[in-house]
Parts: sequence; C-alpha cells; structure tokens
Amino acid sequence: MKKIMVTPLADKAIADLRTGDIFYLSGTLATGRDDVHRRVVHEGMSCPFDFRGLAIFHAGPIVKEEGEKCELISVGPTSSIRMEKWAADFIAQTGVKIMIGKGGMGNETAAACREHKAIHCVYPGGCAALGASQVEKITGVYWRELGMPECLWVMQVREFGPLMVSIDARGNNMFAENAALYASRKEACMKPIMESLKR
Repeated sequence: MKKIMVTPLADKAIADLRTGDIFYLSGTLATGRDDVHRRVVHEGMSCPFDFRGLAIFHAGPIVKEEGEKCELISVGPTSSIRMEKWAADFIAQTGVKIMIGKGGMGNETAAACREHKAIHCVYPGGCAALGASQVEKITGVYWRELGMPECLWVMQVREFGPLMVSIDARGNNMFAENAALYASRKEACMKPIMESLKR
C-alpha cells in the first residue's frame, strides 16, 4: 500500500519510519540549498519561513515568472552532502522534520536526526520533470536576491516522491551502514582477483 505522509508532521508521525522505507509527501515543501543553510546557520539570519513540522528539499528549481504568476518548470534534487556542515544546526534551529535530496548525509546530520526526531530522505536523481508534476502550486518565495536556484521557494505538493528514508529518527544511516558493509566484504572479493593476477 502506498504510504502518504501529510505535513505538518509531529515526532510520532515519523518515529516508526526506518531506513529503506518508502513514502510520498503531501502538503507544504520548501526548497533550500547552500545559501539558505549558510544564512540561517553561519550568518545567524532569521529564517523568513517557519519550517517547524515541515520538509526542506535540497533542490534548485527552474521557475517561469510572468508578473505575479510563477510556473514551476522543473525541480530535481541536488546532493545533500553539500549541506552537511550546516544541517545539524539547521535542524536544531528551524524544527524541520524532513530533509530531502540526492545521496546520503553524514554522521553529524544522523546525530541531529536522532536528537531532534527528524529524518533524511532520498528523491530519485534525474527526475526533475516528475518533481515538477507533483507540485500543485508555488505559494511563496523568500530571499530572491540569492537567485532563482538558491532562494527559498515554498510549494504545495501532492504525493511527492517516492522518498526513501536514508537516515531515520533513531539516527540509523543507511548510506554509512552500507559503506561499512561493502568495505568489510572488499578484501574477500578482491582476494581471488589478486591471486589470478599472480598466475
């Protein structure tokens, strides 16, 4: 059965999600990349949007603007690891419950997810057109001076996804655990190859 989560989300709404689980998101979703995180965390600027219970998408959308009308053309994920140095403080300061992007994040983000009951999810790369089709409308935009891909776009989404949990609210980190598992198997896998080269 298709699992759909609706924002705003309380801690208990994501408490039972585990790494590898897949769900879709409906409600409010805001985009934010390096500059948004840097402003809030490093520069100490007050965030103009209330992220409490909501989700942030690490993405740089392409938006067609005609007067007051904004039409979303595409919105695909960027690599979440780019935000690693700010993510833990961003979670703590904003109350955001879901971070979404491409690829995994590191130990500091995992620790913040455990402490503040948040999660990180992966959205499929190369699916920017699909992402745009799952956005019903743009409801706001902040920090326009940062430029189109970097400013903070607020959107109403319907069944946005699929989203795969990579860090759950217990701090389990799927990408880190898989990397450790594969590393532990590397020597055994390499041994017959190296022996064949000696022949």
